[in-house]
Parts: sequence; C-alpha cells; structure tokens
Amino acid sequence: MSVRSSSPSSPGLARGPGGARLRTLLVAAFIGFALIGPAHAVKPDEVLPDAAQEARARTLSKELRCMVCQNQSIDDSDAPLARDLRLLVRERIEAGDSDGQVMDFLVARYGEFVLLRPTWHGANAILWLAPFAVLVIGGIGVLIALRRRAGQPATAVAPLSPEEETRLREALREPGDVTKV
Repeated sequence: MSVRSSSPSSPGLARGPGGARLRTLLVAAFIGFALIGPAHAVKPDEVLPDAAQEARARTLSKELRCMVCQNQSIDDSDAPLARDLRLLVRERIEAGDSDGQVMDFLVARYGEFVLLRPTWHGANAILWLAPFAVLVIGGIGVLIALRRRAGQPATAVAPLSPEEETRLREALREPGDVTKV
C-alpha cells in the first residue's frame, strides 16, 4: 500500500491549491499555439486587389527561397530582400506574366538558388543522386568486408606451454589454498 502526499511542496502540477488551474492554463496555451497557423510576412500594403492574382502570388512566394534566410520561403520571411522579391513577383503578375515567366525571370536574375525546390538537370542531378550513391557504395563496402571476414579461417590459438600453465594455476589459486600445484 502506498501513501501519496498531497502537500503543496510535493512535485506535480495537479497537487497543491493552484495546480489544477496551472495545468488548465498550460493545456490551453498548448492548444492555442497548436491552432495558430504559420506566420506569413506578407504586409497588407503588398496584397494585390485581384484575389486570383494574389493567390498566384502567394503560391509563387511559397516556392521561392529568401536569399537572406535561405531555408525559408519569401512568403514566410520578414527580411527586406524577401519583401522586395514578393513585390517583384506581384509586379510581374500585374504585368501579365504567367507563373512560368515569373519564375524564369527570377531564376535569370538570382540564379537557381532562389528556388526552394531546384529543378532536375545538370549539376543538380548529381546533388539529388549523391546521397543514394553514397548509401549504395557504403553498402557494397560493408558486404565486401563481411565476405572477406567470413572467408578467412579463424586463427588458431597456440596451446599454453607447461611453464605458462603452472603460472596460470598459481595466479588462479586462492590465497588460503594449500594444495600443491
């Protein structure tokens, strides 16, 4: 039978006079943070009046890398360069460019690094395939090493000489043992 202490000094959130309230507050905060969507950096003055054009701009902005943050889209970045790129995308869309033309314009201006998902061609193909090649080469190396190890005969252990056997028996003998070796 175990006895539980309900003193306020005992560990645990549910114990003590304000424990239940604290636990409720923490659960509410967790749910609140979970329900909050991703923060978008698009400012109200950037939004296009045409909803269809704005939707295209937002879709394209999610596919373009912030050159300052590098692992964030320009749609999510607060960096000044990301804002400039968002405005540039919206200008090109208002000018009547297709999505492909907008992307081609930005790639021509900033290089393919501006794309969050690089295309599959040339040097990029090597970058896409390199991790798989390393895994395959490593697997082949492990197989070769295992086969070599399995093919080698086990090394035989040389038997002990009579002198070594005597020394071993003396070392293993208990201090109070009077038997002769």
